[in-house]
Amino acid sequence: MGGAPPPEAAGGASDDAAGRARWAAAYAAAHAAGGVRDDDATTLSGTEVDPVYGPPEDAVDPRLGRIGWPGEFPFTRGPHATGYRGRPWTIRQFAGFGDARQTNERYRALLAGGGGGLSVAFDLPTLMGLDSDDPRALGEVGHCGVAVDSAEDMDRLFAGIDLGAVTTSMTISGPAVPVFCLYLVAAERQGVDVAGLDGTLQTDIFKEYIAQKEWLFAPGPHLRLIGDLMEFCTSTIPAYKPLSVSGYHIREAGSTAAQELAYTLADGFGYVELGLSRGLDVDRFAPGLSFFFDAHIDFFEEIAKFRAARRIWARWLRDRYGATTARAQRLRFHAQTAGVSLTAQQPYNNVTRTALEALSAVLGGTSSLHTNALDETLALPTAESAEIALRTQQVIAEETGVTHVADPLGGSWYVEALTDRLEAEAERVFAAILERGERAVPGGRHPVGPMTSGLLQGIEDGWFTSEIAASAYRYQQQLEGGQKRVVGVNSHVDSVTAVPQTLRIGPEVETEQRRQLAERRARRDQPRVDAALTGLLVAARGDGNLVPPLLEAARAEATLGEMCGVLVREWGAYAEPPGF
Repeated sequence: MGGAPPPEAAGGASDDAAGRARWAAAYAAAHAAGGVRDDDATTLSGTEVDPVYGPPEDAVDPRLGRIGWPGEFPFTRGPHATGYRGRPWTIRQFAGFGDARQTNERYRALLAGGGGGLSVAFDLPTLMGLDSDDPRALGEVGHCGVAVDSAEDMDRLFAGIDLGAVTTSMTISGPAVPVFCLYLVAAERQGVDVAGLDGTLQTDIFKEYIAQKEWLFAPGPHLRLIGDLMEFCTSTIPAYKPLSVSGYHIREAGSTAAQELAYTLADGFGYVELGLSRGLDVDRFAPGLSFFFDAHIDFFEEIAKFRAARRIWARWLRDRYGATTARAQRLRFHAQTAGVSLTAQQPYNNVTRTALEALSAVLGGTSSLHTNALDETLALPTAESAEIALRTQQVIAEETGVTHVADPLGGSWYVEALTDRLEAEAERVFAAILERGERAVPGGRHPVGPMTSGLLQGIEDGWFTSEIAASAYRYQQQLEGGQKRVVGVNSHVDSVTAVPQTLRIGPEVETEQRRQLAERRARRDQPRVDAALTGLLVAARGDGNLVPPLLEAARAEATLGEMCGVLVREWGAYAEPPGF
């Protein structure tokens, strides 16, 4: 099966009976504290099912040290003893298009339809730190996400939605910190105590250099901003997760499951090293790191990937980075079904693909989930297709019985073997990254840490992108050769279905957004804006935390492009080295 897991993977429950007793005590304590939902836990035929299953009580399973029990190290079987009986995953549908008012209407519909959290998709100009009237934004405003130029757009985006009562995820990395400040200002204007906000900001710049290519500066300044954000959230907004380490975009770029797993966790280790280099306590800041994985179409491989991720993270956080608490060792992740698995041919097949991918994420123990719409390979989802995507999650949650049992596939010979194999492959990649880092600083020590050194070297010499490109090329060869099959593309190509109606964003969205932005600039207090931007420049030239001056600029209605422009002019733009 490609090699056994590393020796240090063994740990946790060394005795089956003792492990079962620990789990039972943890479950009972959660139940006594009201942490178990009073839901029906029977099969459709009326059979009562237990909250977890393991080896027979009189049997000894030598694998159990690696597998463990739900809620305890190494967390292979899930972060909590109660599984989804304690709390189901959050249905967090990713949405954003047009202007803030249009997206706000979609958010209200999702929440009214049973969604449990919001996830913001921004348009390309916003993702690149540009204002809607920037010449480089022409033709892109409101497409593939919502346009946000200043705090007033955030006000409109969340109008009538209590930011103190809903968790919000924002998928943006390059200009993540300025956008976060716009979000904080919108919460302040609602009268919300920002210290109590809960949500997630992506912020993951490593994956931008590796896969998605939406950066503003060189790695150094980006890591400074991320470190500043980690410090600010740890001390000021403790429930907020300032970093969502993203493997999704790495997988969508063409990586294998093992590469997605390894590169994503390596990025996470880099951010742990960043926090430690800032003098932060790993047991305080590590719980603020979350992860974002792709739920792809190979059903069992995906489940194994999620389980391996938890086990690797727990072991590395404990043994290498010194985390002593379960909160710091637990990996929590959001999953999104695979956009690259959707096909323009026979698009209604995408409903089936999405349902299976979503089920793999649930069986793998995801904390929150987005299900793609059937028409997203063609355009932004219509309201009808967005509802089908939402209902897909609700059918899984309420009709299939998967919430009754924690890690129901735990102990499966196949799933456990896949989990071990992916773990071993990831460990080989970690070793290769660390070796690159050692070569990059011979005889010295990187100021952030050894994994960070290897990541930066792999980014600079194009190693990550070349490895992903090679994997994507191999798959494409298999697809074209017929070894891999995709229904409707290279097999079962005859169909009676028609292309569904799609959502189109007209040019009037950009025209209106630019008009509003010009009006906003004309009525704001320009001297206050100028002073705030000057303060940001002074802070960028020093070594203080940049979040407070960015917040002041956001309060003054400085635009995202103006804030990012100050930093780009001071730090310079970044271009990746050419590769051939």
